[in-house]
Amino acid sequence: MKKFIFLMAIAAVGLGACDRRPAPLKIDNSLTAEEIAAARLTPEVMWKMRRAGSSSLSPDGTRLLYAVTEYNLDENRGITTLWVEELATGTCRQLTDYASNNAAPRWSADGASVWFLSDRSGSMQVWRMKADGSQPEQITGSGNGEGIPEVEGFGVSPDGKHIWWVQTVHVAARKSSDVHADLPRSKARIYDDLMARHWDYWDEGDHRHIFVAGLGDGLVTGGTDIIGADAAWDAPLAPYFDMDEIAWNHAGTMLAYTCKPLTGTAYAVSTDSDIFVYDLATGKTVNICKPLTGRKSECTGEAGDVRELPAEMPGYDKYPVWSPDDLHIAFRSMRRAGNESDKERLFVYDCRTAEMHDLTASFDYNAANVVWEDNRTLRFIAPIEATHQICRVQLPEPGAANAAPNVEVLTRGDHDINAFTMAGGRTVAEVCTISMATEFFDVAADGTLNRISEINKPVYDAVKMGEVQKRWVATTDGKRMLTWVILPPDFDPTQKYPVLLYCQGGPQSVVSQFWSYRWNFQLMAAQGYIVVAPNRRGLPSFGQEWLDQISGDYSGQNIRDYLAAIDDVASEPWADRTRMGCVGASYGGYSVYFLAGCHEKRFKAFVSHCGIFDFDSMYGQTEELWFVNNDYGGPYWDAHNAVAQRSYANSPHKFAAKWDTPMLIITGEKDFRIPYTQSLEAFTAARVRGIPARLVEFEDEAHQVFKPQNSLVWNREFFGWLDKYVKQR
Repeated sequence: MKKFIFLMAIAAVGLGACDRRPAPLKIDNSLTAEEIAAARLTPEVMWKMRRAGSSSLSPDGTRLLYAVTEYNLDENRGITTLWVEELATGTCRQLTDYASNNAAPRWSADGASVWFLSDRSGSMQVWRMKADGSQPEQITGSGNGEGIPEVEGFGVSPDGKHIWWVQTVHVAARKSSDVHADLPRSKARIYDDLMARHWDYWDEGDHRHIFVAGLGDGLVTGGTDIIGADAAWDAPLAPYFDMDEIAWNHAGTMLAYTCKPLTGTAYAVSTDSDIFVYDLATGKTVNICKPLTGRKSECTGEAGDVRELPAEMPGYDKYPVWSPDDLHIAFRSMRRAGNESDKERLFVYDCRTAEMHDLTASFDYNAANVVWEDNRTLRFIAPIEATHQICRVQLPEPGAANAAPNVEVLTRGDHDINAFTMAGGRTVAEVCTISMATEFFDVAADGTLNRISEINKPVYDAVKMGEVQKRWVATTDGKRMLTWVILPPDFDPTQKYPVLLYCQGGPQSVVSQFWSYRWNFQLMAAQGYIVVAPNRRGLPSFGQEWLDQISGDYSGQNIRDYLAAIDDVASEPWADRTRMGCVGASYGGYSVYFLAGCHEKRFKAFVSHCGIFDFDSMYGQTEELWFVNNDYGGPYWDAHNAVAQRSYANSPHKFAAKWDTPMLIITGEKDFRIPYTQSLEAFTAARVRGIPARLVEFEDEAHQVFKPQNSLVWNREFFGWLDKYVKQR
């Protein structure tokens, strides 16, 4: 392992004329003597870990630029700094200090400068600095009371002449003080259609739009709203607003982006987003996904005909990426309408002919994080048997439009590759495992991974991790299910340990080699528990049939998969079947509620975080109706829909009469996906029936718990409950 020398460009940071930063946030990640002596992962130790990401190689492939987020528990907040590693020597330089948040770093085309977001001027704006952290210069902002209030994401054209950014615009009257201007102190929201709220926010008439402007010598204070001043929709898509959904072409003349131009009920029931291309010269925007047959190329105006595809692409189309020669646009596509968990296919659009090619038609896994290796070769990340690997595929040769290209899996091993960057003939990946937070690895030509960072070396040197076992469990329908089993540190097979069944959310989210700062398997194991994490039916990375099975069958095979996994591990002599608990969030929280009514005394305690309890009320309380329409089969009033009626008949609340086990229920007040009222219903049912129960409600959290001190409360309540009802004999 290379030695890392940490240098800081503090003297050069923040010297711009618009610097308005507070005193630096104090960061102390050193472990205490007690923590080192204990050699165990705790919630407090976990929050001392540095979180790395947003990496990119310099154009010549010699330097790695990345962001690191660190937290101060006392202040209950974190801060993000920017770093550069010289790959030849392993020397790391900190480019920004702890007085401002800095994010989204990216290299200039010549590698001499770094573009980034920073709040050092009082609002989040685009800045530029030299590659060594010197000479910071503000690029966007406000002047004379006008300008850009806040930048949420940006991209500079490869030629350095133009910039796009995303900002919030007010396009509709939703607040009563806007509708009734003579009542400025009124506090109401007024709606005539659905999507009144989304994920964790109420619709108050604000949407994210993409703006484009030229780059000159002065401050950029305004530009062209390419979405449209009155457009009541978002680009990039709500609720995550992922800036990777926007991409310059290499000539800097066109911008491709993802958008779903729908409102109200139409938006709530549809996943139909498309790829749009904006031409800077003409101001014209075209949709390359509709129609597909008998029309001219949207990029060139030349005639093209696509006979292999239907007239429309009614599902999610996202994440456009231009080929180096700008002749193709790659993007990810879900073909089935209303299914947010359909197979993510890798499509390529030919800008000369308007032809579309599905490059993964014969590959039974999703494609993500697409990068062009050259004009005909693409790399992407795919989930394969509960891991994430880099794959490669080539465009079909001319005249072979209907051929299904062969996909090559380049990397192997039990790890998750979450992102990768390529430049100068080099590939660097962001890699994590169940036992390791994100670190950076060189990817050799043969797919071998070589670690090049030590982001959290002090923690790994001091803390013992438990062994992670890969176990194949026989299911009740004669199939095999991959299950991760995480053992406590210093595991002794002659002893008996309490066991936790982990139920995954999504429901279509893989139980891979992920490292989580919320649901961390090693943290559970460090408290003395054996963790059982099955890849039950409905999870990706085992083929589309395995993934699709769960839709319309929440109470069926996947529940039997859970019980098969826990029964298999419970048969081991070191597993104490008299001390078992069951935990999960979101769909995993639903699983907990359902298992509570059918576990047949297997478990001594349950923990449900933001779980679905009542399918009937959930349909009217959630916001993205395409999800419940697809996974439940339809609305509860559709009496002739057999799939839907079976789903509602097997709602967990219908089996609350069989509950007999202590239950901890956790929810967030700002959760609009599975509203906190679902948790209140479950808590009421448990207590009225006389079952020991506790409700933990976070007033400033949504579907997940993000804030440091809230996280400590969550963990103390979580492990306190399990220790009381499961661990104790």
